[in-house]
Amino acid sequence: HLDVVEDGGGPVPTGGSMTLSCVASGGSHLRNCMGWYRQSPGKERERVATIGTDGQITYERSFKGRFTISKAANDTLYLQMNNLNPEDSAKYICAVDPALCHYLWNDRFAFWGQGTQVTVSS
Repeated sequence: HLDVVEDGGGPVPTGGSMTLSCVASGGSHLRNCMGWYRQSPGKERERVATIGTDGQITYERSFKGRFTISKAANDTLYLQMNNLNPEDSAKYICAVDPALCHYLWNDRFAFWGQGTQVTVSS
């Protein structure tokens, strides 16, 4: 079992930047794929990016260039977000799974955090 906890959300002005973090406490063998999703009220949850233990990173097309996913040696996961706009306002959710990332095309991660709210003001 993993406990997944995100941090770093809050209010940010349009054009601003923010870095989110995620800590998954538990067996390291359960953290082969880690990723960020986001969900806004009334919208489907959408994948932002994933990173595997091999360092391979995949971004959904709409986030490439403005968002950067990274992982520290202790498996703390980060999401650097730049040039934010009000459409980026959402709950950002960390997901973790023991499988390799390419097996998670269906978004069925085993462990999910509660999310951290990011609100971009216009």
